[in-house]
Amino acid sequence: MTPSHTTTLTYKDAGVDIDAGDALVEHIKPLAKKTLREGVLAGIGGFGALFEVPKRFHEPVLVSGTDGVGTKLKLAFEWNMHDTVGIDLVAMSVNDVLVQGAEPLFFLDYFACGKLDVETAAAVIGGIAKGCELSGCALIGGETAEMPGMYALGEYDLAGFAVGAVEKSKILTGAGIVPGDVVLGLASSGVHSNGFSLVRKCIDRAGISAPKTLDGKPFRQALMKPTRLYVKNLLAALQQHPIKALAHITGGGLLENIPRVLPQGMAAHLVKGSWPQTELFAWLQTTAGIDDHEMNRTFNNGIGMVVVIDAAHALECATTLRATGEIVYDIGRIAPRGAEAAVVVL
Repeated sequence: MTPSHTTTLTYKDAGVDIDAGDALVEHIKPLAKKTLREGVLAGIGGFGALFEVPKRFHEPVLVSGTDGVGTKLKLAFEWNMHDTVGIDLVAMSVNDVLVQGAEPLFFLDYFACGKLDVETAAAVIGGIAKGCELSGCALIGGETAEMPGMYALGEYDLAGFAVGAVEKSKILTGAGIVPGDVVLGLASSGVHSNGFSLVRKCIDRAGISAPKTLDGKPFRQALMKPTRLYVKNLLAALQQHPIKALAHITGGGLLENIPRVLPQGMAAHLVKGSWPQTELFAWLQTTAGIDDHEMNRTFNNGIGMVVVIDAAHALECATTLRATGEIVYDIGRIAPRGAEAAVVVL
């Protein structure tokens, strides 16, 4: 059949560079190789990723989680800081899987852009690989989508998907929580990856008066510090102590996330001042002009993960976690719930 036009059009002319995509895959392969673990049956490049649940699990239950990075990406674009948002992507999913008591097994990523910049994409996916490596989770597949016209030049979007496994008898449900149980808070590394729509408003409001440093770090680095990965340290603690529940403090803060693991009729009474407010969160609160209640339902406010355990084992559990590098605070107690909210800051 004779073409209707004498000038041919290729996929690259339409805005999709197959060669750039191939170059990125070759760059990713050695990064993914560093994350290999027991169970991986096929590497990057196939139509599907193969994984065998390790035989040490007797009654494995699979636990899945998916998430993105949110509007924190807007700062990554503006400040040209792409090397840590991949860690955020991994952390948001593997920390969620962890709260069921599950060990993250493998991770898949989705990177979408209008025009593929191999250097930027490699920096992002390098962060993803680093997050997987730090959490003992294999990066076994993903998708890079170049879609001209869908995204502004220099912008991209991320999504992640994690699968973990837990013995059926060891699933954390929070069902055994009773009054008197201790609420431990594990320090966050910063804002993590929630609340950045308000963070960006604060940056705009502060303008040139924004501080040069926060908590001893340059301003931008303090805000972009990636979400803390709690996986390895808490999996070790779960082997040693009768932890009843974990809550990952993400969107909705302490006030919205702790109730997700509490049985009916129980409330968490948190003690104001039992953990310090960092310069970062103090600056956000002052700049936004919001009260403590709004801080605790918007940001993690310094606590990235909550552990609920009975009082007899709380000190020993906290000691174990501190020995692995976690900063741990005793932030409250479980009490019968009356007419008040499920989380009360006293």
